Amino acid sequence: MEAAMAITTKYCQKELDEYGTCVVSHPASWQEKCVDLKLRVAQCTSSHPVIRKIRSDCAGEFSVFERCLRENPSSAEACQPHLTRFLACVESVDLSGIVVEERFR
Repeated sequence: MEAAMAITTKYCQKELDEYGTCVVSHPASWQEKCVDLKLRVAQCTSSHPVIRKIRSDCAGEFSVFERCLRENPSSAEACQPHLTRFLACVESVDLSGIVVEERFR
């Protein structure tokens, strides 16, 4: 979960910041007031070219890590080797050919 959040933060920081600001500004009604911003975060994470490439290239490593978390819900540290392999995969993804649209910059 932390790995996914780190990647999301790196590539969708603007959307996360706007959503976070909205939540803080509306402590009693953020679920209703911030829906559009929450959807923008979801849109970014599902459509950002870099995140799509990582999901494609490292799907196997992430699946193994995710399965480990499901099988060890009270012992996430048991999944550390799987997380390490997933993060190594992320670091090895060739992003040189990725064209990032203006809306993601």
